[in-house]
Amino acid sequence: MKRQITGLQAADRGASDQIPDGVFLVRVQRAQFRRQAQKPYYTLALAILEPTRFAGQVISSRLYCSQKALWKLNWFLRDFGYDTELLGRDEVDDGQLVGLKGVVKISHIIFNGASLLRLDGFATAGCWEELSPANLDNPQVA
Repeated sequence: MKRQITGLQAADRGASDQIPDGVFLVRVQRAQFRRQAQKPYYTLALAILEPTRFAGQVISSRLYCSQKALWKLNWFLRDFGYDTELLGRDEVDDGQLVGLKGVVKISHIIFNGASLLRLDGFATAGCWEELSPANLDNPQVA
């Protein structure tokens, strides 16, 4: 018996494929520490706040905590306004990450046949107006 199921062909595209590469204002919705062999990492769920056409969608990615990748975790924590006292003591409290806001630049990559969302850069939430896609297209915005 054959069945036609509308939309089946498009279902292999993950939700992350619906969100294009670019710059987004986000809020940390969930952060969980994971240990995988030699590469511990944080799994982050980031709720998009801006641009408004993507508001409410959630993107997920990893931030590794290996020695070689600590610079990126530090960059994320600083720009998202993490507690400087805890950061100064080399402490990361998962609960304190939830609710932090900032700007993230994302891109999609293919790694071992899987489509992954990569966090390419960060900025403080206060930089959103100058970094938003609408303003990047308009060189007259100061």
